Amino acid sequence: MDFITQILLGFCLATDAFAVSISNGMCSYKVTKKNVLSTAFTFGFFQGIMPILGFIFGNRFTGVISRYQHFIALFLLGAIGLNMIVDAVKDKKNPEGVCKARNVFASKNLIIQGIATSIDALAVGVSLAALDANITTTALLIGTITFFCCSFGVYIGRKFGLLLGIRAKFGGGILLILLGIKIFVENII
Repeated sequence: MDFITQILLGFCLATDAFAVSISNGMCSYKVTKKNVLSTAFTFGFFQGIMPILGFIFGNRFTGVISRYQHFIALFLLGAIGLNMIVDAVKDKKNPEGVCKARNVFASKNLIIQGIATSIDALAVGVSLAALDANITTTALLIGTITFFCCSFGVYIGRKFGLLLGIRAKFGGGILLILLGIKIFVENII
């Protein structure tokens, strides 16, 4: 997997966490540096570690996976992308549901959000094992990109609210589907 594709993957996977960061910023009366850093670190950590866990799992089944890698990547990335699009549509229909937590920056809430937004990265890690990608570089890029996107997202949420978060999730879903198609086409040709 080339460097540009790794960066694109990082931005695609960061969109869920970015959208949640925007929502957290929107739901907070005051955004502090501690809030920004704890959000960015938590989300970046989980987005970076989950592909590694998926990669380890994927390597255990590498014989089966390698024969069907392009189908697996297309299916997983397509399904994740479609799920992100469906979530964006649901969020648009029910914007009030986003601010239910009283303290969105509490450690417990951030950890739950971090895990929830990184499940797709776990599935991507399985795909990366099938592609024999450099998981260390990819995971570091995903985690770092997520860290910076989420830092920015909290501030954006405070300023601009929910609208941008929904669009980011929708756009990320489209990009993941396109990335799955790209991998599929490259392996067919």
